[in-house]
Amino acid sequence: MKRVLLVMLCLLLPVLAQAADYVIGEGDMIGVSVWGEQDLTSNVKVRPDGKISLPGINDVVAAGLTPDQLRLALADGFKALINEPIVNVSLIESRNSNVFVVGGGVESRVVRMESRTTLLQLLASLGSLQAADLQNAYVYRKGAKVMSGFYDLFSKGQFEKDIQLEAGDTVYLPLKTEINVFVVGAVNSPKAIFCREGLTVLDAILEAGSFTKYADENSTVIVRKAGDSKKFISVKAKDLVNKGDLAQNQALQAGDYIIVKESYF
Repeated sequence: MKRVLLVMLCLLLPVLAQAADYVIGEGDMIGVSVWGEQDLTSNVKVRPDGKISLPGINDVVAAGLTPDQLRLALADGFKALINEPIVNVSLIESRNSNVFVVGGGVESRVVRMESRTTLLQLLASLGSLQAADLQNAYVYRKGAKVMSGFYDLFSKGQFEKDIQLEAGDTVYLPLKTEINVFVVGAVNSPKAIFCREGLTVLDAILEAGSFTKYADENSTVIVRKAGDSKKFISVKAKDLVNKGDLAQNQALQAGDYIIVKESYF
């Protein structure tokens, strides 16, 4: 029998630990039971003023307390009615578990956390993040940023940067101001190309229909914004294609312009 009880306790410990950490909020449904007192056992919703009403005692503040803290407060209140009351408090339904996603990088939404949720788990549930600027994203909590920049976590697998979300957190995912690279000049189909992870200059040129017969392939230039100025990166694309010079196959960044010049001879 003792062994069975020990196994049951081990199974319940993670649940008890989570309940101990949970902070009750307005709208939550709380289960209150008093051992041996069926008339004092009920499910009660936390009112907008943060209090609950129970038979035999005055209104009790519940919002802002953990279930264990509320249990102690109720036990103290029931002492006027019962000798050494044994009180149990359980969370029946949570209305205080919402996380808000805003910023335009994905569709704004309210996400209800049914269980403990990390930032990475939330991001993985939002669908495509291609239009979201992960570098400038952040989590806002109680008037302050608690984490900024999700790129290393989400795109590079640096899972040690993951954080536990809390009810009321706002996850800000701004829209990328630049999401494309632009291929112009002596290519067959000048176009804007979505700047996906790992896109290179050769990839972009091939997607733009490759070089025209008038292209001066070794006079290809990448124009990149660098603050208020511009950076010009020369690419010898002919050497890349014909000689396999991979040093010429530059990785691209959103907002880059690839200009393929024409040859006059």
